[in-house]
Amino acid sequence: MATILNILTSVSILALVALGLAVIFGLMDIVNLAHAEGVTIGAYTLAVAQSAGGPHAFWLALFVAPAVGAVFGWCLERLVIRALYTRPLDTLLATYAVSLIVQKALELIFGTQPLLVYAPFTGALAVPGGSYPTYRLFVIAVAAVVTAGCWLLFARTRFGTQLRAMIQQPAMAEAVGIDTRRLNRLAFCGGTALASLAGVLVAPMVSVESHLGVAYLAKAFFVIVLGGIGSIGGSLLGSAFVGTAETLLSYRIDPSLASAIVLILSIVLIRVRPQGLLPGFSGAHQLHLKG
Repeated sequence: MATILNILTSVSILALVALGLAVIFGLMDIVNLAHAEGVTIGAYTLAVAQSAGGPHAFWLALFVAPAVGAVFGWCLERLVIRALYTRPLDTLLATYAVSLIVQKALELIFGTQPLLVYAPFTGALAVPGGSYPTYRLFVIAVAAVVTAGCWLLFARTRFGTQLRAMIQQPAMAEAVGIDTRRLNRLAFCGGTALASLAGVLVAPMVSVESHLGVAYLAKAFFVIVLGGIGSIGGSLLGSAFVGTAETLLSYRIDPSLASAIVLILSIVLIRVRPQGLLPGFSGAHQLHLKG
């Protein structure tokens, strides 16, 4: 049972990071290398909150960090991405530069030594076969609720309908009066907010340092390409595959080697099924595949 729960914990964090990236990549066809900094910003928000208010400030950070991430996403889209929508290579370089700038800024402000943060509660709950940390169960529950909320927003609301129209046919969506610039801003804000929420949740389980989010960036890109670009369900399925495979392999081999093997397996699957496990492409990606 503990193995299953470890898998669910890994999948939960990865899904939150990948969901935001899936919307950004699927909607705007932009490779945002600064997405990882949303995770790092969330973790540092928790560190700042607990340094000022103690361990119980976790609950404040749980709500504040996504707001801070959303502001970061808004600034990134407004000041950097907006001028580069038609220049994907420049966008790649620009977001990479932003990533490096944010990392160095955090090191200048907080230093290079890892920071320790604390879970809001300790202890373990009895599960079949033993016990499991209560906080990790909390992470799984929060991720499940947030993921379900994202799916409902995407599939059952007017905003979600407009977003899906943008993903599938961006030119047609703009022609019928959908405010594409507003959707772009909201996509960046929502995507980085989800990444920052993931940062808050994962921070008590790791050391908080300026490169924290980088470990999730490559995995998140593989997840959304493997699952199906622009597909919420595909992102969840890709997260399940990557998180499960990596966790199971980590029990038998070095975790770094396990990550490498999982990425190799993902590449093989993408080569066999380039449209993804659950196709949900943007119009731009459909054209790339047809070409």
